[in-house]
Amino acid sequence: MFFKPPQDLPTKVFARYPDELRTAGPDNEWVRGQPAGTPPGSLLEGPSFDREGNFWCVDLPNGRILKVDPSGTFHVMAQYDGWPNGLKFHKDGRIFIADYKHGIMEMDPVSGVVKPYLTRFGIERFKAVNDLFFAANGDLYFTDQALTGLHDPTGRVFRLTPDGRVDCLLDNVPSPNGLVMNLDESTLYVAVTRGNCIWRVPLMPHGRVAKVGLFVQLSGGWGGPDGIALDAEGRLIIAHVGMGSVWVFDKLGEPIYRIRSCADTHTTNVAYGGPDNKTLYITESGSGTILTADLDVPGKLMFSHQP
Repeated sequence: MFFKPPQDLPTKVFARYPDELRTAGPDNEWVRGQPAGTPPGSLLEGPSFDREGNFWCVDLPNGRILKVDPSGTFHVMAQYDGWPNGLKFHKDGRIFIADYKHGIMEMDPVSGVVKPYLTRFGIERFKAVNDLFFAANGDLYFTDQALTGLHDPTGRVFRLTPDGRVDCLLDNVPSPNGLVMNLDESTLYVAVTRGNCIWRVPLMPHGRVAKVGLFVQLSGGWGGPDGIALDAEGRLIIAHVGMGSVWVFDKLGEPIYRIRSCADTHTTNVAYGGPDNKTLYITESGSGTILTADLDVPGKLMFSHQP
């Protein structure tokens, strides 16, 4: 199938992570355990907005939770012995963190205290969780990625219900990463980094999954799709690591826009913000910057902003 070439959209720098905070060197345990191509010093991920419109993200190898004020200044809100990767707000104000080292963590944004929330599936520890997403009913979906890939397609996708039940929905994914649901939340989209694609995961009435399929196949880059988001029209936004790009696909899977990084190529994740929720914020970890792009459709309302 051939598509019309997507329209290019520009980006600009909103904030730059200070060099004095990019302290993860070759002796850092997380850095030592990663394949070549991982940015030195820091890795920005997990962009999210709180109810007051403040931008938050994480610095994975340095174990930091960061808040960026409207002037673009970074503030370290917490630093702990962990590897925070994904970050989302609960509508009660708590921060939930997909911690690559420990599992799902919980943080009080006022005190900065970080504590374990879910570290095991039954008696089994997770491989290394990566990203997370709240459904409108409070279900928490998260990916368990570790170093899985085409050589080891055993990455997993979990659902944690508000009453504490944990379900493993998939256990055969070659590097599950970012995830988001479609507009009516009948389907889960999962970024499969090492497969360079997006899986479409239908959710059945009984809670299981069936007829899981390939929704978008990407190519190129040295990484693959990482963080993903959805807009108010059901379009899928994909951060493509190694391409220095963020793609916008319509709900049928046809490409509309290619948003090009004005910095480096390590475009890891995305979140909508701004006064009209039409500004896309992009974590670009190669240069340690937060980029922005102006879009024509607002992002889908997140669980954290629901009444």
